[in-house]
Amino acid sequence: MNSASLHCVPSLNRWLAICLLLLWGHDSWAGEQEQSVNPGINDNFLEAGLEVGQWVERFEREGREVYDQRMAVLEAIDLKTGEAIADVGAGTGLYTGLFSDKVGPQGKVMAVDIVPLFLSRIMDRAKETGRKNIQTVLGSGQSTRLPAASVDKVFICDTYRHFEYPKSMLASIYQALKPDGEIILIDFKREEGTSSEWILGHVRAGQEVFSAEILAAGFEEVTALPILKDNYVVRFRKKSS
Repeated sequence: MNSASLHCVPSLNRWLAICLLLLWGHDSWAGEQEQSVNPGINDNFLEAGLEVGQWVERFEREGREVYDQRMAVLEAIDLKTGEAIADVGAGTGLYTGLFSDKVGPQGKVMAVDIVPLFLSRIMDRAKETGRKNIQTVLGSGQSTRLPAASVDKVFICDTYRHFEYPKSMLASIYQALKPDGEIILIDFKREEGTSSEWILGHVRAGQEVFSAEILAAGFEEVTALPILKDNYVVRFRKKSS
């Protein structure tokens, strides 16, 4: 190595260090900028002494549309044998077992939630029923904590409105999906003058806003499925980066 090359090495290292510092700083800055869009929306799930049984009765009951129409939803999302699906906001596992049976032993179901007791119940049920293709992932308010390119589909049922940091969550979902992977979004229709006061107060925005956020995160809409009355069902596909 000649003397000119030796002089270049420290300069190059300094340049690389500066670039890495700037990149790290940008990522940290970007992550800190997103403010909660609905502070406290998940507080009741994180309280000490959570009674899982009460939520089972609330989530898995007749009269709740996504429970009554669960088989229609399962058919509509076009889940195939051998696929991997993430049930984001899996709750008490209403759909997790159905997904497990649908994808079969060669497939995989990742149940994601921020509530450890919900995930414990899901795993207990999986063991009781011999469903070995179910895994649980303890997510956070800003990340699913799913591995990169690990799933074919992400199912978000009555959960998107609970995303306090939708940009961060969608970025996490984008990286977790395989190329051409899909999001299936189900949430309450929110319409002024039509929706109940509870929905207007609990659901921060309607379909147009939620869809726009997903599109801005690098997805394209595939189709809207008119299979429910009180909820909308929309499929989105991950666009190539």
